Amino acid sequence: MTRLSIGKIRGLQQLSTAGGIFIICAMDHRGSLQDMIEKEQLQKVDYQGMVEHKLDLCQSLSPFSSAILLDPNYGAAQCIASSVLPGWIGLLVSIEATGYRSNPDGRVTTLQKGWSVEKIKRMGAAAVKILVYYRPDLKKTAKRQLETIDAVAHQCLKADIPFLVEPVAYAVKGENASSKEYAAKKPGLVIETARQITSLPIDVLKSEFPADLRYHKDKREILQLCQQLDQASKSPWVILSAGVDYHQFRTQVGLACQAGASGFLGGRAIWQDALKFRNRKDRMKFLNTTVADRLKELGDIAAKHATPWYRKMGLQAHELASIPQNWYATY
Repeated sequence: MTRLSIGKIRGLQQLSTAGGIFIICAMDHRGSLQDMIEKEQLQKVDYQGMVEHKLDLCQSLSPFSSAILLDPNYGAAQCIASSVLPGWIGLLVSIEATGYRSNPDGRVTTLQKGWSVEKIKRMGAAAVKILVYYRPDLKKTAKRQLETIDAVAHQCLKADIPFLVEPVAYAVKGENASSKEYAAKKPGLVIETARQITSLPIDVLKSEFPADLRYHKDKREILQLCQQLDQASKSPWVILSAGVDYHQFRTQVGLACQAGASGFLGGRAIWQDALKFRNRKDRMKFLNTTVADRLKELGDIAAKHATPWYRKMGLQAHELASIPQNWYATY
């Protein structure tokens, strides 16, 4: 059974539904979102344009989410100040800098300059999130990435705020991420990554799907891979979308939740089609109808099949911690 501090309990409650399921929409994209907008709309997008897109996404989709993931650059403070993020919706904020630093041994994550766990806590967010590019077979770089995760994890323990980690595998020299050969490696990479990262004091793992549906076709085999991921993860976990199309993500959410996931944390798969609309009015109409319906459908799937986060920890909703008399004196 996991012992949780009261601040972490409260943060996880704020991120999840009343039933303990994570229905989280990711909107913390920065460089990748800017590239997507400029490609689709054939025009440069400045700071205000990025903020406008974040506000539109948040306003349209937060009512159907248990929480929203935003970035410090264009989204988190702006959505609060504009009142498009309702007070009853959980706020998860990223701490890493956009992109990564490349070296001969692999990709290295850096933290956002001028940003910290303490500031995320101070602004009223429910949790901290970090994205790390991760290959467990690249031992030198994996060790460095684990050290970064561990350092942030201990800052979150001190601040008593939940910590979510998003590891993403990547192709190295001589590999093609779209190939059948890489797809064969992917389950092992994802499952071993979960095992290594959840050995650290993190609270939720935001995991990739442990199969490539372009090559893995046997539903029973895919479900077994998801179950292996569930067994490897010592923490509650949610499935990320990684930019696949919506229909593929819907399938992934269903299988992952049946195997033990506590919900999903999806972004581009849900809303990326809205970027094709150059006219803001048309874009908002699409977000408020098609995209909102997608999020509601995913939420229904998670509510039906997912495992509440506290159950993964061996806890019950009515007894998440034992609170002794005068607990506040030593808190």
